[in-house]
Amino acid sequence: MNVHAVPWAAIEAVFLDAGHTILCWDYAFASELLGARGIPCDPVRLERAEAAARPIWSRSLAGGASSEGDDGRGAYVRSVLAAASDDFAQRGDAERARLVREVLLAMRTPEAQDRLWSRVPEGLPAMLARLRAAGLRLVVVSNSDGTVAAKLARAGLAEHFDAVVDSHLVGSEKPDARIFEHALDRSGVPRERTLHVGDLYHVDVTGARGAGLHAALLDPFDDWGDADCARATDAVSLASRLLAAREGGA
Repeated sequence: MNVHAVPWAAIEAVFLDAGHTILCWDYAFASELLGARGIPCDPVRLERAEAAARPIWSRSLAGGASSEGDDGRGAYVRSVLAAASDDFAQRGDAERARLVREVLLAMRTPEAQDRLWSRVPEGLPAMLARLRAAGLRLVVVSNSDGTVAAKLARAGLAEHFDAVVDSHLVGSEKPDARIFEHALDRSGVPRERTLHVGDLYHVDVTGARGAGLHAALLDPFDDWGDADCARATDAVSLASRLLAAREGGA
């Protein structure tokens, strides 16, 4: 028996992470940003490298480090660059460290943040509308810097959500149970009927389970094969599974 199986037909609320769940990297822009700093890379290769770096980043956060902190993000960016750019991989240690610092700083500028986190997965708006029409409550639960609501509005997604919970604004971040408690208060749905969906196991899955919620992990390239949770390639395919279960009563 899988003790972590999701009771799909019983789910009444879906909590969604923001980054790489409903707002994803624009890999063409990311490739331009890196190329301008002497790190040439192909957008397709960059997309694959970024996904493969998520388990590495997640494990670095298992001890309780903040996903918004420099240490964790630095290790993540270093892993992405090493896999995405032969030029970066051939540099010396000091040069790679300098480039990682430069990329982190460049990615943090408001303009870069807006452009980087601007890609909405194909079919997502229509799927969110279907979830709402089916009576599900939808809440964004994101570790962020206070700008998630604005990014959602800019992407035309804000209307699909009942609430947006931004860690910077509520004073706690995943995997801390308090951010999920805040989201539960906003949704009005019992935790045992709530599913949280995200892209980092030790942030999203661990956090949701710690608060008594069900959890699912997005895994576009099967990089999390050993994860003991439901997985899907993207939020659209996961939502399709959820709707099918509700309609079939399974």
